[in-house]
Amino acid sequence: MIRALGYFLEIIKGGLITVRHFNTNMWFHTLKVLGFKTKRKGAVTIQYPEEKKALAARHRSLHRLMRREDGKPRCVSCLLCVTVCPSECISVEAAEDPDSEIQKVPAEFIIDMSRCCFCGFCVEACPEDAIRMDTGKIELAEYQRRDLVLDLDKLLK
Repeated sequence: MIRALGYFLEIIKGGLITVRHFNTNMWFHTLKVLGFKTKRKGAVTIQYPEEKKALAARHRSLHRLMRREDGKPRCVSCLLCVTVCPSECISVEAAEDPDSEIQKVPAEFIIDMSRCCFCGFCVEACPEDAIRMDTGKIELAEYQRRDLVLDLDKLLK
């Protein structure tokens, strides 16, 4: 019985806090609408799709592959990113490149974003600075799971 009473008291406390915040924000919003300036601001709301918060410079977002000056990918298919990935979401298939002094190029580079945990180990492990997570794209919602699989062409865009 005492335990149930404590439970209901916490629910009442939470409800009172919600009512207090609602009344405070509504009061300041009403004063602002009527033209009165207040020193204190109400609740801060960002209108998300139209307004976006600035991301930190070190924020890890969607992956991308870098290109060399000649337009080819910087990746030399060393497979360090595949080895270090704890989610095992990276798959690289190496191929020989007869046109350059680089011995291997990726014939296939796939990242399954449905498995990625955004740890950034692949970026740190890459000796060629070929993979980065600085696109700023954080919206990864898709209707089909196959749309979350990024291939070489998508990563180079």
